[in-house]
Amino acid sequence: MIDSTSPDSLAWVAGSDAPERTELNLGFMALSDSASLIVAATQGFAQPYGLTLNLRRQSSWASLRDRLLSGELDAAQSLYGMIYGIQLGLGGTPATDMAVLMGLCQNGQSINLSAPLLRDGVTSVEALRHHVIHNGARLTLAHTFPTGTHALWLNYWLAAHGIHPLHDVRTLVVPPAQMVEHLKAGRIDGFCAGGPWGALAVDEGMGFTLATSQQIWPDHPEKVLGTTRGFVEQYPNTARALVMAMLDASRFIEASEDNLRSTAQLISGHEYVDAPLSCIEPRLFGRYQDGLGHAWQDAHPLRFFNHGLANMPWLSDGMWFMTQFRRWGLLRDDIDYLGVARQVQQLALYRQAAEAVGVAAPEADLRSSALIDGRIWDGSDPAGYARGFELNALVERG
Repeated sequence: MIDSTSPDSLAWVAGSDAPERTELNLGFMALSDSASLIVAATQGFAQPYGLTLNLRRQSSWASLRDRLLSGELDAAQSLYGMIYGIQLGLGGTPATDMAVLMGLCQNGQSINLSAPLLRDGVTSVEALRHHVIHNGARLTLAHTFPTGTHALWLNYWLAAHGIHPLHDVRTLVVPPAQMVEHLKAGRIDGFCAGGPWGALAVDEGMGFTLATSQQIWPDHPEKVLGTTRGFVEQYPNTARALVMAMLDASRFIEASEDNLRSTAQLISGHEYVDAPLSCIEPRLFGRYQDGLGHAWQDAHPLRFFNHGLANMPWLSDGMWFMTQFRRWGLLRDDIDYLGVARQVQQLALYRQAAEAVGVAAPEADLRSSALIDGRIWDGSDPAGYARGFELNALVERG
């Protein structure tokens, strides 16, 4: 899949910039958005930088987290919120200094509801709200990790439509690859997870896609390349070389339609995502079917590169997840949101790596985005932002 290497890239292998470690164990989950790790490790993108990448598929985000903290994994595909949850000591693990090396993707997650809800006519947000609020239905909705992105997309989406995620529904943590099985068994009424599991639910007639995460926040941050800050401090050249390899792989995936197709074929394999190609490829191209008879070309599909914008670790992206921790009571008090983000987001290292491989890195450390409820997030006044939502957990706590 990859051509020869350039002399400039080979120069990083020698001298003082040589990686301190040459073999790394990378954790990933059976998800479509693990593609850049799989491509980097298997298609020759790491060798020019003196690295060998050993892929280690994990069964759950909790096991991935634990192996990352124990050092069994050197770095991993990570939920953005999970990295910040560990940093802040949320979710039952001691606070540990963490590092976001780069973004791995934007967009591409979905909220799916069950076939029984489809038969009951609960096929719109309005019908869902009526079913929950007026009919008193106590639905069980699954996400993948308590401080993860999917929990926060689900919370944000429900609250934007007047459904309180802490009071009006039950939530359950389920590994992404088990979502369709739980839906089929009737243990859950819906879920929020990454691909290809939403598409698989549609293809197997087990449910339908009611919303996508890019409808909540177009070009939102999603998975990141995460590690401990201790790893970065001990092996800075290795961390930079890893980011360079990942950037090359991310750029390659989106360089052509043929590359996207070959990537979909690669990751569908048994040792990686282990799912039908028909559930993976269409949504990589932004071609959606929702199981309700609607099909569309999404303007904000799952993106691995997006001219480098998918990879930039903006401070405001990290801060947003902390504002949602505060909004939903995971953080009892306001913190130095910007200060924590400056510790976690490895902006200097990322910019060095991006410059070395010719990827443009925005000069700004913050970006501005409009979300589904019309609220603008730009990183300013995070404490006020967290408290400014009509539905939250802060009113009850005072």
